Amino acid sequence: METKPFHNAPEIEFKPKFIERYSKLTDWEAFKQCSLSFLQRSIRVNTLKMPVDALKKRLEKDWDLKQIPWCREGFWIEHTKKERRDIGNLIEHSLGYFYIQEAASMIPPVILEAKPNEIVLDIAASPGSKTTQIAQYMENKGILIANDYTIERMKPLSINLQRCGVTNSIITLMEGQWFKRSGIEFDKILVDAPCSGTGTIRKSLKTISIWNPDMVRRLAITQRQLIETGFNLLKGNGTLVYSTCSLEPEENEEVVNYLINKYENAKIEEIKLDIKRSPAILEFDDKKYNEEIKKCLRIWPQDNDTEGFFVVKILKTK
Repeated sequence: METKPFHNAPEIEFKPKFIERYSKLTDWEAFKQCSLSFLQRSIRVNTLKMPVDALKKRLEKDWDLKQIPWCREGFWIEHTKKERRDIGNLIEHSLGYFYIQEAASMIPPVILEAKPNEIVLDIAASPGSKTTQIAQYMENKGILIANDYTIERMKPLSINLQRCGVTNSIITLMEGQWFKRSGIEFDKILVDAPCSGTGTIRKSLKTISIWNPDMVRRLAITQRQLIETGFNLLKGNGTLVYSTCSLEPEENEEVVNYLINKYENAKIEEIKLDIKRSPAILEFDDKKYNEEIKKCLRIWPQDNDTEGFFVVKILKTK
């Protein structure tokens, strides 16, 4: 894997506790090198407005598109003469023909497999990348509730849903945990949880400076609440996908471990995907997790030259 480093990469310093922790979890040098390299641009074709082949034909004169193996609508994109990176300025983007979305971020909706006429909840939806992807798989049929918890997060969510031509969505503004009072049962739920974002250093260097173990522990409390709320809102035989762009075991494997140990009818399903993956963490800080955690999908940035991501698919048996 060839990566292009940031020009100022040598000046960037990681906290000693961060280095110590991540040296135990992965190949530190490979992780550091990849995290301090430029991220490939990628887009997802919005099939609500345009077929994949039609958009490829529109762009191929000036842009090279390379298929992302795990998402049939996803492509890495690079200017043919390497003169431009501003894909957000293309008219096709303004018209909602494609969505600028990181390649690993496309995984959770692919795994969720939402279908037309289902009732689906995206419990932490803004800015709408995964919500609009779910909507196109639903073909704008059924009900898609797109929720988030602040007015500021409503703005990009509503703009992106409108730009992409999503017409089966209902936007709600509340803490995700409040949904347990709604009485609604869902076929599919995505819990793309708020997280520390340690998989996204490549596009957000500030993550390095704001990271601290206390923040991770606080986030894990919210994440446990969200995954449990989501699970209890499912119909029998319903599917929940939990995901984060964090690489912290406390926010990922430990959260899932909490759920499956508490609920006997929470079953982790194998994720079959054309992607290079790393083993899930089964032991961390003297804590051992359920063997079923092996079925979780853990992706380090150096695995596929993407962001780091964690995804698990959980079935609620009757």
